[in-house]
Amino acid sequence: MSRPSGPARRVRAVRVAAALVVAALTVLLGTAPGWAAPAPAAVDDAGAPLLVIGTSGLRWDDVGALTTPALWGLSRTAAVGTVAVRSLRPFACPADGWLALSAGARAADLDGATYGECRTLREPMPDGRVAGWADFVQSASEADYDARLGLLGDTLAAASPLVPGASAPAAGAVVPGVTGIGPGAAIALADADGLPVGTHVRLPREADELERTVETALRDSQLVVLDVGAVRDPGQRTVARPASGLDEDGDGRPDPGATPTPEPPTGSEEDLTAPDAVTEPTRSDQVREIDARIGAALAAVEDSGRDVTVLVASLADSGRSPHLQLAAASGPSADPGAAAGPGAAFAEALLESRSTRQPGYVMTTDLTPTVLSALGIRGEAPAGALVGSVITAVPGPELASQRVAAMIDEDRHAWAVRPLVPVFFTFLIVVNLLLYAFVTLGLNGHVLASLSSGLNRVLPGRAGRAVAHGLTSRPRLVLSLMRMAGVAVASIPVATFLANLSPWWRLRPPSYALIALVVVWVAVLTALALVPRWKSWLLGPVGVVAGATALVIAADIATGGGLQISALMGVQPLVGARFYGFNNQAFALFAASTILLAVAVANPLVRRGRRRQAAAAVAGIGVVATVLDGMPGLGSDFGGPPAMVPGFAVLALLAAGIRLTWRRALGVLAAGAAVVVGFALVDWMRPADSQTHLGRFVQTVLDGGLWPVVARKASQNLDNLFGSTLTFLAIAGIALVVLVLGRPLRGIATAPDGGPFAWLSSGAPLTQLGTDAPMLRPGLVALAVTLGIGFALNDSGIVIPAVGISVVVPLVVAACAGWMLGVRPATPATPVVTRV
Repeated sequence: MSRPSGPARRVRAVRVAAALVVAALTVLLGTAPGWAAPAPAAVDDAGAPLLVIGTSGLRWDDVGALTTPALWGLSRTAAVGTVAVRSLRPFACPADGWLALSAGARAADLDGATYGECRTLREPMPDGRVAGWADFVQSASEADYDARLGLLGDTLAAASPLVPGASAPAAGAVVPGVTGIGPGAAIALADADGLPVGTHVRLPREADELERTVETALRDSQLVVLDVGAVRDPGQRTVARPASGLDEDGDGRPDPGATPTPEPPTGSEEDLTAPDAVTEPTRSDQVREIDARIGAALAAVEDSGRDVTVLVASLADSGRSPHLQLAAASGPSADPGAAAGPGAAFAEALLESRSTRQPGYVMTTDLTPTVLSALGIRGEAPAGALVGSVITAVPGPELASQRVAAMIDEDRHAWAVRPLVPVFFTFLIVVNLLLYAFVTLGLNGHVLASLSSGLNRVLPGRAGRAVAHGLTSRPRLVLSLMRMAGVAVASIPVATFLANLSPWWRLRPPSYALIALVVVWVAVLTALALVPRWKSWLLGPVGVVAGATALVIAADIATGGGLQISALMGVQPLVGARFYGFNNQAFALFAASTILLAVAVANPLVRRGRRRQAAAAVAGIGVVATVLDGMPGLGSDFGGPPAMVPGFAVLALLAAGIRLTWRRALGVLAAGAAVVVGFALVDWMRPADSQTHLGRFVQTVLDGGLWPVVARKASQNLDNLFGSTLTFLAIAGIALVVLVLGRPLRGIATAPDGGPFAWLSSGAPLTQLGTDAPMLRPGLVALAVTLGIGFALNDSGIVIPAVGISVVVPLVVAACAGWMLGVRPATPATPVVTRV
């Protein structure tokens, strides 16, 4: 599609800015803007023929030289990759993958809980309509992803015939140049009414017949879509579902009051004999059958004598356990704009797309723009409807065996970390809660006095006195351990990223290897933060841990985000949400650590009265952090800059000694909004294949699709807020600190002699900490602003403040312990704990 340039581009940029302002007012006032999509560009001439071979449940660890000769041979010469097939639920059914190809967005069948398993795909019904289409449309209307089922079929129909100069056929008519083979192909090529466009052929039973069918289709068609069947895990066979309703008016939706009727049995299952129905084929048997069909299709490509682009992709899982699926491509590049050279063909490389920006990873939603681009008609698709990007080839390992091994390794890595993520987050929250409880209760002099009295009653005489004396006679040791514990707990998040520097998932059991690596990195960071040079500086340990966390995340983002892939606090490929830039957890860690780093840097400047320099230092760190977080192609974070800019602005104003007012507060909020709008406009003005979700959001606003996005984000935020045990643990931690402990801590802090913590601070009031560390309180205010806005704007909800607190509170504890060590005399007297 041609894009505006020069004055027209600037005019349109102004229009986009106005649209975003209207969108913001819409959110406040409750009205939705309606923007017309731009007219599609003219159809380009078709390039090389394209054969899309789809299956489900097929992984690279199924491939072997003897068991799957066709796939083995393909892997020797083709570009290979893995597919993240996540749809609307944790695992994807076969129908979900074909619907994603149809819509170019996440789509799925109705929830299988009613029937227990995934739907068995059927050939089209006698009236030509896809079996179960009304169910698919109902599911899409109930989801929040604005999937347009039939987008691929409608686009092909609008651009057909693929021979220039002929008129486009009516909806539902046969489209020359397009052939679908098998039930999945009928779903992928269906139009909005559920009628497959082009010529549809039932899947032949025999490999020889399939080879002849594909060869004939390649002679007559520019696009051939082939469904070679599905691989299912034992006990996870698909089932025949009854239709949820009738669609007599032909609108693609179930009619009100329609009586459910079963779909007619079609396909190979109707001829199963009794032994076949009882004996379930093994996984290896199913894989061999799929390989034979793929081999027949590849033989047809060779016999056709045409230079054909072949895409092979497994579009769904083989059961309820998600995995990364197989993908391979050979022949000319699917991108007609690819430059000549190694990138112009799929051969001996790895697959990638702009959706993932990770070598070896693609998504099911990338297939639709790849198909349309290969045919030269991507501009015919509705603007903003395609969420994926064109699949391309990037350099990979030199040997084919190494490339396949890398793909298997990616799946093992993702599979190994998946069960550990919820356990780790529960552990992180519990460790933080124990630290809070130990500091606020376990070190409270009043509590210790009561404990001493109780021990004297339980262990009367010398034994009781020895135990009680041992609890309070070594305050410096207690403070040193408390500082060490705070630094260690705060180092856990960044240690989980550094652990991915080592291939822990290849060891058995992988969980033990990962735990050992995290412990080692925590020990290294703790030792680094507590070396004499840093621990003598009041906020030195805070600056070291916060700086290390920010530096690791920043370096990872700047170099492609490889450490985040399948990390405990990183992106999870099996979820398929995001593969590059800042995810919500990385943003929370990065925002909290950069603000704490700015506090540590500015604190000595403020103490020496150099407030302008302190404010400049805060502003410099804030600018670098915000650019890295929000810049398209780097952090690409939409919700980050509106949260980070106000936080750093508040911190800079307080560092400069400027009092906050409502007018200034509104100004910093407006600045945050302006920054993210600027990033989004810059991204939107780039070519479509180079855009991130920032630029696509601008196009979504122009197309009037703001409210589905807002509704989806709000729904996900609420689900995360109320839908998991981890969330309730996070809420409990926040409530414990803010509500239960807030008032007692305020009373303790104002006590003139240190109150119940006098035995640790040698009687120095805790308010003195605010004098010795004047930037600590402004830093906490800035963190509250950033994490609060991040909570409101992002779809992870409570996860953002919870992750931020997991770093902030332990480092504040370490800072308090370091201050108490500094105010104590070198040889303190034995403390006396008094009863209250």
